Amino acid sequence: MEIYQFVFIGLWLILATIVFQAMIMVSAHRAEKGYKVGKIDPDLGQESFFFRSYRTFWNSLENIIPILGMITVAILSGYSPFKLGIITWIYAISRIVHMLLYYYIATEKNPSPRSYFYGFGLIATLYLLVDLGIFLIF
Repeated sequence: MEIYQFVFIGLWLILATIVFQAMIMVSAHRAEKGYKVGKIDPDLGQESFFFRSYRTFWNSLENIIPILGMITVAILSGYSPFKLGIITWIYAISRIVHMLLYYYIATEKNPSPRSYFYGFGLIATLYLLVDLGIFLIF
């Protein structure tokens, strides 16, 4: 398992980022005017930091499932630690930049700058999907 150390550190960073996002989201929610536990104003939009932090957190949860599953299968199947490390770190860095841009840029424009970093993470996920599939089949 030592050969996957670079991958494990990248996974730790991805998961730590999601924990950080949850803490930011909870703090932003409690700072909202009229805060009520479990209640989110449906009229909130991009101008609200809480809205953006909420969407960032949930976007990360939605996107972690495929990459985390494939990374696990890749490790268990003996997939290249070097390739897997690169893919994991591209995904981790993309998600961090996506998060920062989502926090700091309030825009309805699509694509926005954060969309590009979402795309980099998606490309890393799709690359692993295809390459791992080929590795497993052949």
